[in-house]
Amino acid sequence: MKSGLFGFLFAMWALMIIGGGILVTLLGPISISGFGQLDLFITSVIKAVIALVLVVIWILILSKLKNWIFKKELKL
Repeated sequence: MKSGLFGFLFAMWALMIIGGGILVTLLGPISISGFGQLDLFITSVIKAVIALVLVVIWILILSKLKNWIFKKELKL
């Protein structure tokens, strides 16, 4: 039981570190120009949408991993 829990915790931390790295290295430098005063707003909206999509993907991955661990531990 403990190995499944530790695997889940490791995967959770790995996804958070990878996600943070992606956000900082790939999304940070993005800037959009050509919209005048709306440049910063449009850039922020695009970055926020991408970050929210990544959060949803990470939650789905962790949910699938949790279900797999519990099915394996309970042998269903």
